[in-house]
Amino acid sequence: MRAAVHPDRCHQGCSCNRDRLSRSQAHPGAKGMIRLRPHHLLCTQGYSGRGYSTEFVQNMSAIVHSLRNVPGTRIRLVFGSDSLCAHCPHHTADDLCEAQEKVSHFDRKTVEYFGLHEGEYVYQDLIRAIDAQMTPAMLEDICRGCAWYPVSACKKNICGK
Repeated sequence: MRAAVHPDRCHQGCSCNRDRLSRSQAHPGAKGMIRLRPHHLLCTQGYSGRGYSTEFVQNMSAIVHSLRNVPGTRIRLVFGSDSLCAHCPHHTADDLCEAQEKVSHFDRKTVEYFGLHEGEYVYQDLIRAIDAQMTPAMLEDICRGCAWYPVSACKKNICGK
């Protein structure tokens, strides 16, 4: 399955990534809604309270708590920096990640496996659909190279293993 939109662009024809605008500037209608990039749909399931910095952990914990515990939570799937990236010490001033090539690879694989498109979703519904299709081999393929994968609860929480 190949998505119609490339994970390094917000949507076809959009120049917001090239212009390095923040997602809230490029898309003011999404303000206030949790924004997640594709591979963070997996990270939010495997998260267990550890992270890059105190600020990152506080932000991630608050977002993950809402996603896991508030039924019907709506998210905006974005193909770029998101609500989790905003508090990461690796997030750069030009709205990218210091490891942009690696995170773009994680996003691209997630998009390809699940046919994702940018837009609004009910988080829990999207997670159920992804988890129903996910296999350990797919997860390994998507997350290969992630420093958190070997020490997280991703495999257990997503694949039940």
